[in-house]
Amino acid sequence: MRLKPTGWGFDEVNGSFTLREPQESNYLYFPLVNEAGMMSSITPNLHGDVKSSHHHFLTPPVSVEDLHNSRASRNFWVYVEGKGVWSAAGNSAVQNARRFGPDREETVLQAGFLWHRVTRTNSGMGLQAEITSFVPVTQDKVELMQVTLTNIGSEPLLLTPTAAIPLYARSADDLRDHRHVTSLLHRVYVSEYGLEVQPALSFDERSHRVNRVTYSVFGSSGNGEAPVGFFPVLEDFIGEGGSLDWPQAVVEKSQPAALAGDRCEGYEAVGGLRFQDLELKPGEAAVYTIALAVTDDRPDTGRFIRDYVSSGRFEELLKENERVWQEKVGLLRFCSADASHDQWMKWVTVQPVFRRLMGNSFLPYHDYGRGGRGWRDLWQDCLALLFMEPSEVRNLLYNNFAGVRMDGSNATIIGAKPGEFIADRNNIPRVWMDHGAWPLLTVMYYLHQSGDLDFLLEEQTYFKDIHIKRCKAKDEAWTPAAGSLLRKESGEAATGTILEHLLLQNLVPFFHVGEHNVIRLEGADWNDGLDMAAARGESVAFTAFYESNLRELAGLLRKLEDKLGLSQIEVAEEMKVLFDTWGTPVDYESASGKRDLLERYYNSCSRTVSGRKSVLAIARAASDLEKKADWLAGHLRRQEWVESKEGYAWYNGYYNNDGERVEGDHPSGVRMTLTGQVFPVMGGTATDEQVKSIVRAVDRYLLDERIGYRLNSNFGGIQQNLGRAFGFAFGHKENGAMFSHMAVMYANGLYRRGFVREGRKVLDSIYALSTDFANSRMYPGVPEYINERGRGMYTYLTGSASWLLLTELTEVYGVRGYYGDLLLEPKLLQEQFDREHQASVTTLFAGRSLTVVYRNPHQLDYGRYKVGAVHLDDEPVAAAGQGRGMRLERELILNLARPSDGLTHVIVATLQAHDE
Repeated sequence: MRLKPTGWGFDEVNGSFTLREPQESNYLYFPLVNEAGMMSSITPNLHGDVKSSHHHFLTPPVSVEDLHNSRASRNFWVYVEGKGVWSAAGNSAVQNARRFGPDREETVLQAGFLWHRVTRTNSGMGLQAEITSFVPVTQDKVELMQVTLTNIGSEPLLLTPTAAIPLYARSADDLRDHRHVTSLLHRVYVSEYGLEVQPALSFDERSHRVNRVTYSVFGSSGNGEAPVGFFPVLEDFIGEGGSLDWPQAVVEKSQPAALAGDRCEGYEAVGGLRFQDLELKPGEAAVYTIALAVTDDRPDTGRFIRDYVSSGRFEELLKENERVWQEKVGLLRFCSADASHDQWMKWVTVQPVFRRLMGNSFLPYHDYGRGGRGWRDLWQDCLALLFMEPSEVRNLLYNNFAGVRMDGSNATIIGAKPGEFIADRNNIPRVWMDHGAWPLLTVMYYLHQSGDLDFLLEEQTYFKDIHIKRCKAKDEAWTPAAGSLLRKESGEAATGTILEHLLLQNLVPFFHVGEHNVIRLEGADWNDGLDMAAARGESVAFTAFYESNLRELAGLLRKLEDKLGLSQIEVAEEMKVLFDTWGTPVDYESASGKRDLLERYYNSCSRTVSGRKSVLAIARAASDLEKKADWLAGHLRRQEWVESKEGYAWYNGYYNNDGERVEGDHPSGVRMTLTGQVFPVMGGTATDEQVKSIVRAVDRYLLDERIGYRLNSNFGGIQQNLGRAFGFAFGHKENGAMFSHMAVMYANGLYRRGFVREGRKVLDSIYALSTDFANSRMYPGVPEYINERGRGMYTYLTGSASWLLLTELTEVYGVRGYYGDLLLEPKLLQEQFDREHQASVTTLFAGRSLTVVYRNPHQLDYGRYKVGAVHLDDEPVAAAGQGRGMRLERELILNLARPSDGLTHVIVATLQAHDE
């Protein structure tokens, strides 16, 4: 009988963890990456893949099912004289057959930042293998693996070791397109320490190109001794009738098929490295180091051997690797009464870094795309970078705005270079109606953190392609040769301020409404699965988001007046019509009137723009935006507030392609979406009383104790008039799973509105589900979603990590910027303070490392305290009261020394009762 898995546990305060018998859980994998572009995934039996891009896979590309079904994985074999064959990776036919029986091996997995170690013990063989893997933080695309074999028996062992790394050595496209033909391109070169595969061509029937990229496996033993021979051809290594989990060359202890200086071509390759036979006495150990490399051309083998597999280098590189990654995660760290939660947050902290390096691809669940990120991803990933890698955020934000079209839509795919945009991934013109909302949210966080209001006045270009009028028409005069810049009538590139771009993105949707006077759903919104209601669909959820954005923009304009002394702004002449209260006001109750105005605007800028600017008084422009926001808020409150027969009330989130309201009572059961509640709560559309009602309704219809806060209730079948999401089984992905991203944003909204204990309940649910290993079967971190069985899905690469960090830092711990100043306004519950009645967070602000310590000597709960005295590096400082917090002027922080040798400045804020 199999026992219930005990799950992983943290080993120490640096985030490393241990999991016993990891092989008893499928779908586990761990990322290994570096800034140079090496990207690997590895499992407890060394499966996974190794690559540097979509077109450059060293090992065969894998999806999650391959992790337990495919035999093509990293391996290290030992032939034990008199006892037979053993895989140090646990990946032999015999070991797989015995995985659940009484003869199973003892296996322990350990992992940390950013390394992976598996220790496997076979008492029958008298052997223990410890295999440590990581990707060094160098300028090379290299993965290292060190195998330590220890004789744990009472008798000497005669061993024949063989490393075996399948060398796929080509594009992922070739996996199901000319797999055999592309192997004929392989050219294999054998050197003293390993072998290299350099395909002659990059296979592409549109244009075959000479290839220089090379895929190599090198190895050494002991004090840097070279292998004694090699098996470069896969079919020779496995033998007739053999397989990668029972290869003839190992089982029959065949002589090496190649020596240094040999070459071969035209076959599937394998990095088969045979090492010298050795006798291992009881208690003795033997060490082997294997390097997997992707290089732009044939590598300098002497340098690679010296830098990566020579004696002592593995330990040096591993130590440096741990130091660099600990520095990355140490930039943002939390300390509360729950030490395990604090350690778990370290793994959440590193997830946005993985997203920056991998995009939305290159891990086994993420078996789609080519490594790029979509528009929405880019802005949301910047949220975490503001607190972890802030130096480049300004440039990233600036470059991103070059993707905005003059119709308020945007390019959907970000290119490889800064500011490079591509029209569409699948050559299918499509607009996600929410795309215009996210940039302002991210920019506002940037402005608050930096105080850099001048950023808004920077000039940036606009994106132009064949698609106009939000992809509903084509500019037939446009050709690719014209380039991707919008131009003036004079032919010069048209530019506008960042502020102009933001105004455009939020004003156009206000007029782009459907029959219920709600912003049209178009191709979809945040929920990509709502993609079948382009004709009549409307998104109430994101109309609420745009409503709060318009109000935010009005406040921002007034802040420009206050901080920079501006009294007016300039916008493109064509845009003035969008500020309709300046001329002939549109009747906002008339959906057709709004659409007519928008059509006039589209016609004025579909091909070129005049290049002339209109000057707007800030006060009047802000008033125009506020009138629009006020109308939207009132309209949604009157029209979209629904109530079930049971007496629960909430916001309808959508209209479908038949023009029907989606949410509320239905013959198949109550229909409700979490998305429809998040943005009215977060942005302020919902009144405080409505927020209370929403919380009750969400707990009634969406909260499931097994899998947390569902994205939607069960709609009872496919919804051809709404989207593909409802074709998924209920409880999976966008159809009723616990989708972490939206659940975290729900918590964020509740915290913003002061519903702190309700928000904490949501965050605690996500944490509990993610760490319940018996069901989630995932390593520490937050998944994209929790499925119907409670399994954590699509681990590591999820935008929810950025939102969780943002929420914990700026809302829970209340450490955030306010137009450049530092605001301390915690929303910690009494039970979150430790035994010394303290809670703290370390973060970057104004280029300084700060540890903010909240002391709660009277053990007050949220709602009963405010921030009192503040000390900086043990000295009292003057701070201005703001809400229940204190605001420290930016100049005070800038006068502090910058981080060096781990220097962190300490701010201590003492909490006191309101009446003190």
